[in-house]
Amino acid sequence: MTHNKDIPTVPSTVDRLNAYIDRLGQSEIPRVIPLAGDASERNYFRLISENGLSKILVIYKEPFNYKELSFVNVTELLHQFSIPSPAILGHADDLGILILEDLGDLTFQNHLKGISPAKHINWYRKAIDIIVILQQQQDEKTTADYIPYRLAFDTEKLESELNFFIKYFIETHRGVSISERTKSAIQKEFNVMATTIAMEPRLLCHRDFHSRNLMVRGERLYLIDFQDARMGPETYDLASLLRDSYMDLSEKLFSDAIAYFLSQKGGERDPKKFRQHFDLVAMQRNLKALGTFGYQVSERHNPIYLQYIPRTLRYVRQTLYGDPRFNTLRPILGGLVHELREVNF
Repeated sequence: MTHNKDIPTVPSTVDRLNAYIDRLGQSEIPRVIPLAGDASERNYFRLISENGLSKILVIYKEPFNYKELSFVNVTELLHQFSIPSPAILGHADDLGILILEDLGDLTFQNHLKGISPAKHINWYRKAIDIIVILQQQQDEKTTADYIPYRLAFDTEKLESELNFFIKYFIETHRGVSISERTKSAIQKEFNVMATTIAMEPRLLCHRDFHSRNLMVRGERLYLIDFQDARMGPETYDLASLLRDSYMDLSEKLFSDAIAYFLSQKGGERDPKKFRQHFDLVAMQRNLKALGTFGYQVSERHNPIYLQYIPRTLRYVRQTLYGDPRFNTLRPILGGLVHELREVNF
């Protein structure tokens, strides 16, 4: 096999990590601890110096221009909102490395497992407070300066995520062959779902506002993994939080959280209509998550996401059978995914 010499090769992650450590010029090499990353192609490492101070290295797939990184742009926006997030300590553009403040290892997900269920609602309220702050209306100057205000969950984006579910969860991960007739019927329903969601008024969304993207330090929540923020419906981040693939919520906690969100948003609201909007977005989010899990397991050989599939399917099932808008979609999906069949309900 020959290689085109005109195409530059990107040094491996380890090579770039070592190059960065060499640049530090320290007499003692810092301790390096690989960290579990997200579902992206970025790699994460904790560097601990001899004096015990630590920082997080994020190694991107390839070199970047710091000023053009969406993570940097959204970090500046979050600072405008006074929303806690990791400070950027430095960067090495040619190595594709971003250096961040170390927030520790305690995610919102793990924090909730270690405290009394009676205290959960107070922490969910803290998370909801962040969503409400994100949804503040901004002036034209602010919206012109920050990338998320130029991106949106439009019909095309939402529908592409639903089709990702078809390809990577049903066809690739489950190995189910779908006839063109059935696929056309699904896509017709997905188009209606995506179009309906896209027509809702748009506010700023984190995009992946769930329990693994919130860090706990002291009594505060810190937001991470926010580089894909964009405009979308007000229920989007709330659905990510309350129909979270990584957490089970009691019905009481769920209802209390919905009520708290509505109280913080203010104005006259029809709770039933709001719940309809919420359920539609939650369905899209959970199907999209299943597509991501299928892709991670089948294409990237990352089995850690297998454990989150059953819970996500339960959320899909709950919404699918609780809303008459899914009367057409229900038997179609049930015929392809055994957990969604009516006989098992």
